[in-house]
Amino acid sequence: MSRSRITNDRGSDEDAPPRPIEDLTAGLAQALELGTSIERVDALLGDSLEAFGQLVPFDLAAILELVGDELRVRVARGPLDSERVRRHKLKLADFPSVKAALAQGHAVAFEEHDHADGDGDPYDGVLDLPHGHHCMVVPLQGPGGALGVVTFDRTRCGVYPSDLVQLAEVFGRLLAVAMSFGEQTAALTRLRSQLLENNRLLREQVHGATGAGAHLEACPSEAMRRVVAIARRVAAAVTPVLIRGETGTGKELLARALHEWSPRSGRPLVSLNCAVLPAGVVESELFGHVKGAFTGATADRLGRFQAANGGTLFLDEIGELPLDLQPKLLRALQEGCFEPVGSDRTVKVDVRVVAATNADLASAVKQKRFREDLYWRLAVFPIDVPPLRERRADIVALADLHLAELARSAGRAPWRLSPEARRALELAPWPGNVRELRNVLERATILARGDEIGVDLLLLGAPPPAAGRDEGDRSLEEMERRHIEQMLERTGGRVYGAGGAAERLGLPPSTLRSRMSKLGIAGAREFRKRGGAV
Repeated sequence: MSRSRITNDRGSDEDAPPRPIEDLTAGLAQALELGTSIERVDALLGDSLEAFGQLVPFDLAAILELVGDELRVRVARGPLDSERVRRHKLKLADFPSVKAALAQGHAVAFEEHDHADGDGDPYDGVLDLPHGHHCMVVPLQGPGGALGVVTFDRTRCGVYPSDLVQLAEVFGRLLAVAMSFGEQTAALTRLRSQLLENNRLLREQVHGATGAGAHLEACPSEAMRRVVAIARRVAAAVTPVLIRGETGTGKELLARALHEWSPRSGRPLVSLNCAVLPAGVVESELFGHVKGAFTGATADRLGRFQAANGGTLFLDEIGELPLDLQPKLLRALQEGCFEPVGSDRTVKVDVRVVAATNADLASAVKQKRFREDLYWRLAVFPIDVPPLRERRADIVALADLHLAELARSAGRAPWRLSPEARRALELAPWPGNVRELRNVLERATILARGDEIGVDLLLLGAPPPAAGRDEGDRSLEEMERRHIEQMLERTGGRVYGAGGAAERLGLPPSTLRSRMSKLGIAGAREFRKRGGAV
């Protein structure tokens, strides 16, 4: 059906001659050259659809992006546009006519009875279109191949005439070129953002001069040799790894070693401690956000998943991840995709996840504090890091390693431990594990006047053996209790803050509180009553 005048979707007549179709996409291409985000590109694509509506009337126009074997609505405009339409996706194989139009590169107009041959209406179940509606499918072919299709649907005015079909085809070609250019611009912008985010994260991390793998391989104990052997075998895979162990045992060190030993070692290693951020911030840190997603979101920001694309993401204290975020993390692990906060655009990444916890996640699952499906996805390959008190053969070797690193940082020759200091280190209970060991040594190097570190500089506060009992007869739990009690007495019962018991022990305050409760140690008020010095 030919028409001398075209009725637009508002029901008015357009008597003025239409502008050349090139003018409708010129502004889009120019804006895309300066574009900075996918959301901005989508807004411009939507504007171009609205402008094209001056020439080709529609009740719904949508750009469907080809993702694998699916067409997903990326942008939609018109009176029939809805949230359901914008979430719609369909299998290309289920619509042979649409697939043929995309393969042949030509726009096709359909009448309602054309869907009776097995194709079906692409919007069945999404829109309740009246009897007698008509539609048109316009392929989008970019320089690199098929990008998707544009669909036009209208509920009146009859089938789209051939002149409008040809016009829409030209529009589709120009739109595809503009989209390809826009995607390249956005990809470069994302790459720049990823590099900036990686630099920011690297500045947050302070690594020793010795590699993580070398640290672990320097441990002579049989327990750690087994850990290293297992870790080296799984490092080459993309399987998620769950590292379990007490606070301070070196779980982050093992995560860095896994990355060093993996084929991803040349790509980013990005870390996030799920316990140190407020619950409302964790989602944005993990998945990023778009401008305006929440108060204070003044610009788009990549999350840790995008910053780690191609590399490894280390999630420490995974047991502290808010329960409402766990399904989103599970999807990111299973499908490698997610939506940034405030965005409905899916982002795909290639990230290997290593998680760590000092909590009993199996118990957390039973208590409904942790999702069972996420637990099993993370625990495909668990590795347990034994506490330092169970691998005492490593203590002196680790001490020498840490002293050498501290000496390099100070620009001097390494300190050496006296025989008495070595023996004291081997006998200490080490409730703070390797982290506590390093803190003790760093404090000793500050106090040392020469090259040798004696037992008096370690300030371990080890209690003298009880009468009639050898030190070796004292239970580890009793030694740990006495060590914590002595530190609380020194700090006047102060657990938190600078100079508090937690800092001196090299433990997070929450961990120290947990250990005090488990060991039956009195609270801070009781130690203040004793008159301990701060």
